[in-house]
Amino acid sequence: MNRATSLIRRVRLITHTDPTLVANYIPFPIFAPAWTPASPLTCHHARFLATKQGKGHGKVQKVKPKQDKQEVEIKQKMTVSALAQAMNKDFDHVFEALLNTSVDLDSLEPHSVLEEQWIKEVVKRSGMKYKWAKLVESKERENKDTQRRAPPDPAVLVSRPPVVTIMGHVDHGKTTLLDSLRKSQVAAGEAGGITQHIGAFLVQLPSGEKITFLDTPGHAAFSAMRARGALATDIVILVVAADDGVMKQTIESILHAKKAQVPIIVAVNKCDKHQADPARVKQELLSHDVVCEEYGGEVQAIHVSALKGDNLLELAEATVTLAEMMELKGDPTGLVEGTIIESRSDKGKGPVTTAIVQRGTLKKGCTLVAGKTWAKVRFLFDENNCTVKEAGPSTAVEIVGWKELPSAGEEILEVESEKRAREVVDWRCYQEEQDKLKEDMQAIEVKQREHHESYKKEREPLAHLSWRQRKSALYKANKKLMAMRPSEKLESQELSLPLIVKGDVDGSVEAILNILESYDAHNQCQMEVVHFGIGDVSENDLNLAETFSGEASVLAMFDVTVGKKKVPVAGCRVQKGQLDRKMKFRLVRGRDVIWEGSLTALKHHKDDVQMVKTGMECGLSVDQDIEFRPGDEIVCYEETETRQTISWDPGF
Repeated sequence: MNRATSLIRRVRLITHTDPTLVANYIPFPIFAPAWTPASPLTCHHARFLATKQGKGHGKVQKVKPKQDKQEVEIKQKMTVSALAQAMNKDFDHVFEALLNTSVDLDSLEPHSVLEEQWIKEVVKRSGMKYKWAKLVESKERENKDTQRRAPPDPAVLVSRPPVVTIMGHVDHGKTTLLDSLRKSQVAAGEAGGITQHIGAFLVQLPSGEKITFLDTPGHAAFSAMRARGALATDIVILVVAADDGVMKQTIESILHAKKAQVPIIVAVNKCDKHQADPARVKQELLSHDVVCEEYGGEVQAIHVSALKGDNLLELAEATVTLAEMMELKGDPTGLVEGTIIESRSDKGKGPVTTAIVQRGTLKKGCTLVAGKTWAKVRFLFDENNCTVKEAGPSTAVEIVGWKELPSAGEEILEVESEKRAREVVDWRCYQEEQDKLKEDMQAIEVKQREHHESYKKEREPLAHLSWRQRKSALYKANKKLMAMRPSEKLESQELSLPLIVKGDVDGSVEAILNILESYDAHNQCQMEVVHFGIGDVSENDLNLAETFSGEASVLAMFDVTVGKKKVPVAGCRVQKGQLDRKMKFRLVRGRDVIWEGSLTALKHHKDDVQMVKTGMECGLSVDQDIEFRPGDEIVCYEETETRQTISWDPGF
């Protein structure tokens, strides 16, 4: 270091330390070989060297006014992306602000939730100041649902026919008994003699009394339908074959009747057979708390032969007598209330429901609500497929005019207008979405904790490595997986069996789905019901079975920076099936299709993947600027072109 340089530094040091010393300090010029007396030029030269470069001689440096720090509104449980957006920064800025802290940066994602101390720390390190966001009290949506009316005035009540459900074990003669009562031959058209869905019929006896009968299936798969029949009925006729005795579905029917607190009449059927033993049947019923009159109980037991028609009138009279003792009354006035016994889709009529009217008088033109759909009643049909003008309490009737097919077991309520019906349906759909959103948010928190724990556990063996070494180790592991033979990959993946269930009525589909729920061999083969519905199997169903990919629900939204552009990303969980990046996708919000197109990226954690399976979480971005919302459904599908054919033959 030469003397000139040393001199400059010494002058600067003194100037910044104590300006008053500069006047007493007499340096010599740079060019001087030795100390010389001070001169005005020398002193001025020293002051010049002490100023910043580029400033003029003698100019005093202006002090910049203090700038106000940017305020950032923060709140509890902010995600990284939300904090970055509040600061008008990107994800990388937050990431860098958390360097040299105890935060696990390897597991930090845009949707990761930050603790309060780290939210404040990021703001401070960014040269900003924070303030708590004001709590905005959102106005709760008004409940627009409709409910059953208050109990009726006894003055308006009138006598009504009893609703009687025929229950029992399969092949014990329930349908034959009902056919004999209503003088029709429905059983001849049923496959295998098993009733596949509930039949509801109004029977008028020679004496003039009316009885509404419900026939329920006896097969083990139709337990839920028997339960509905018991809940919508006044009396249960329990059919037990005299040559077979009490069986599994007999016991189940007894339990349904007791749960619904409905009285029982026992019809001991097939008494015309040589192996018949009615006394044994009554003794077996004792062990299930069904005590017949012969044994000192109150349960009537009628010996019948449904095939030959023996004692059927006696059975009907016993039913009417019990109904009179129960003094059954109904309210034929006011808005209609009822229960859907069965629902189906008819090619000519559209969505059709079989229902029992429990209150009010149902007429053409009434506006009904059931579940999340509604109807403007266009037609009413009786058991003989004849149109009727109205249906009062205890009447079974088919209703045509539903916008969509409601589920069996739903409650029917009449409303004043179509506008009111839409309000009720919209409210119920909204309520269902809110419940689903709450469940999803709870699932998000659980999954985040599980993922964080598994991530830390997975990285423990690599904790002693630098981040570059960790990346290298993970890359080698992924490369080894990609190099596996196809047979090895197949063994490492779970086999999947997608199913489509279609049935003639809602109850049949429900029964099959209940059976499939008992499937317990997922370790050998993953079985997934990809679609179910009412009606015949169509070609579209077959295409769906071949190309099925399933659905995912949007749990959270965040932005990632690609170059200088922010790309919206949806954080999703696959609800069923699998998402395949090479297929097309559809974004569904409520009942509307918001977008259709292709994915630009599909990631599981931080890895690009081709496919994501059921139960896994993923992040995806699409080929358009789309605003995702929690609760949105993302459906993966494949388009196929099929030549349409019809049965019409023009003859040329």
